[in-house]
Amino acid sequence: MKINGALLALGVFHPNVWGTSAFVVQAPNPRIDALSSMHSFDPGLNDVGTSSGIGIQGQSDARLASSRGQPIRTANDSILVQGGSLKTWSFRSPAVERVMINLETEGRPLNADVELWQGPDNTPHKMRIYVEDGSLRPFRGFMETPRGPNTIAIRNTSQMEFPLAAAVSADNGSIDSLAGDTPPMTIQGGALRTYAFDPSVESVQVLLKTDGRPLNSRIELLQGPNNNKQVIEVYTEDGMDRPFFIIIESPGSGNVVRVVNSSTVEFPLSAWVQPYRIGTYDPNSDVVMGGDSDGGLTLGGI
Repeated sequence: MKINGALLALGVFHPNVWGTSAFVVQAPNPRIDALSSMHSFDPGLNDVGTSSGIGIQGQSDARLASSRGQPIRTANDSILVQGGSLKTWSFRSPAVERVMINLETEGRPLNADVELWQGPDNTPHKMRIYVEDGSLRPFRGFMETPRGPNTIAIRNTSQMEFPLAAAVSADNGSIDSLAGDTPPMTIQGGALRTYAFDPSVESVQVLLKTDGRPLNSRIELLQGPNNNKQVIEVYTEDGMDRPFFIIIESPGSGNVVRVVNSSTVEFPLSAWVQPYRIGTYDPNSDVVMGGDSDGGLTLGGI
């Protein structure tokens, strides 16, 4: 021990005394460096970083984008969440008042639970999400995060064979312009409303609010009789302080958005459902089963 202490005081290194692994300088790991840069802390935003994203263009984008201060974007700093696992994103700064959540898969079904944690044992906002095809219809929603710090928890409730890519970033825009354009549709507790859209509507924006009471609702995208392409069950403890805003992809024809108020009759909600992105519709792109060009039915090959 005296020899080792003397060598340490003199700054002398001997491999037989200390071992080579103690002083080996490890080569940089590009994967670890990339993850570290992606989770860099910005005191003005959050502690997981934000992504630049890609703007979504459309006929109805300009009005909503100008009101929010920046275009709705798809985050590209995604983290893979395996089936049955949980990932969290923490936002320590109170300046972050809203976050954008993007979930998608490579074409497989998507099942996830998203929760907002604020303090111990306090979950003021949570969602349960199902999407039939997470590549064709990725989930894109927003959560209000006033009075930080806040944590977003995303759990992949599917099996291990169904991973999903998740991205959470700060979004400090405003959604009040959507509520100010048209009067809302009041949905009483236990009631539902349906909204049918033209095939040219490629995505739909949905805003749900209350007068300060809790909000319990289920939002469904149907394409055909009882054919659910996307289902979101949402709960917020205060529908005025934490309104719910989502953008639903609606490719193809025959899309219907159904909003169900899951609360009792004492808890009505206000709903705004409008087209978000409008494109061009090609009727030849739809597949017609059992028909011909004249609209007649083909029964056989005779």
